[in-house]
Amino acid sequence: MAAEANAAEHGPTAGEYIGHHLTHFRSHEQTGIADFSVVNWDSVFWSVLLGVVGLFFLWRVAKKVTSGTPGRTQAAVEILLEMVDNQAKAIVHNAQSRKFVGPLALTVFVWIFLMNSMDFLPVDFIPRVWQWIYGTAGHDAHHAYQRVVPTADLSITLGMSISVLLICLYYNIKIKGLGGWGHELISAPFGSVKLSGNPLSWLGFAVMSVANLAMQIVEFFAKTLSHGMRLFGNMYAGELVFMLIALMGGVGLASASGILLWIGHVVAGTAWAIFHILIVALQAFIFMMLTLVYVGQAHDAH
Repeated sequence: MAAEANAAEHGPTAGEYIGHHLTHFRSHEQTGIADFSVVNWDSVFWSVLLGVVGLFFLWRVAKKVTSGTPGRTQAAVEILLEMVDNQAKAIVHNAQSRKFVGPLALTVFVWIFLMNSMDFLPVDFIPRVWQWIYGTAGHDAHHAYQRVVPTADLSITLGMSISVLLICLYYNIKIKGLGGWGHELISAPFGSVKLSGNPLSWLGFAVMSVANLAMQIVEFFAKTLSHGMRLFGNMYAGELVFMLIALMGGVGLASASGILLWIGHVVAGTAWAIFHILIVALQAFIFMMLTLVYVGQAHDAH
């Protein structure tokens, strides 16, 4: 309570400021390293809202599409569609599967791009608005937590990568059959031993099957974890850098060092925001490409 009173009177320290901005508005406090009962309501709200915005935007463009001279928005969307379609054709060779995989890749790219773009909003804007709403509702405004970049939440990015894993498992069974995929699990990547009347062949088959199955499980786990962690790590780091830059501008202009820090805040903020445009688009593209690659691998026989 003393710390909160001090923060209210003199403003939070740098550590308190960053800690507050990195805390989710959640159902209840997390009690362990992995607590699946915790729901980060802010991440859920913004990810769903941006998903709806992305679908509405694409629907509006499709509704107004013309075969004549396209407008800027239609031309941009057509370029995006062509890029995604070309990548899908190059990786997933099954034309029937591409009817689902192509739109999936487009949805992934647009959705993640929009979620990543929330990082361009001023660091304190939405948290301040939420603090006012939370306080007006009769709650303690000091506990008005709000994070607006869903991809900086590991539960969101891992949820998306697990969804991709489930799609890959579906296509493994659909394309290869349950028996064919089961045989692949115990025969790749090291190969298998042909069974014969020799008891040693049975022992070799059992050893190789266990080794192959273990490697397959590790591969699925590693791909899923790295798929989600890569996006989370980049966006979390970007969010943290924006907070550090914001702290530079909060020193005040009462001294020469304060003026220099404020100038640094403007210059660094502008430079990082411009560079971050590349990160936002690149991370969306990488996640989309890895989705296509993993789904494409599910179609390949080993």
